Amino acid sequence: MTEPISTRWRRAVGSVAVRHYGGFLLAGLAALATDASVLALLTRGFGISPFIARPFGIALAMVVSWIINRTITFSAVTPPSLVEFSKFAGVSVTSQLVNYAVFAGLLLALPTLIPELALFLACFVSMFVSYAGFRFGVFGQSHQSPREPHP
Repeated sequence: MTEPISTRWRRAVGSVAVRHYGGFLLAGLAALATDASVLALLTRGFGISPFIARPFGIALAMVVSWIINRTITFSAVTPPSLVEFSKFAGVSVTSQLVNYAVFAGLLLALPTLIPELALFLACFVSMFVSYAGFRFGVFGQSHQSPREPHP
């Protein structure tokens, strides 16, 4: 007899790989929501240029992403530190430079494009840069790999 779907679902969702990659997706979506909310608030609510508003969204989104990536995605076993956050910020800045370049390029090339759509497209491109940097540069020594079972 086969096991119920609910049992298989719980086992799949509880797997380390799903937690790892799901955590990265959660961190990215939470950061994106934070970034987009700040962008919309500042551009629509206060009339600030999207080119000026975007760095504020990026800064707040980076903190949200660090917290989620540290605790869920990479299950860091070492205590948080300024060195770790500095590395995270370095990777985030690099990723966001790529993100901002794509964002600005899209808005300059397509002036009628709404800023939020440019933001989503730019985030997709920079996602690959950030994952590689976080995985190998920031949390490489302080996390459990997606294949290792949690204690």
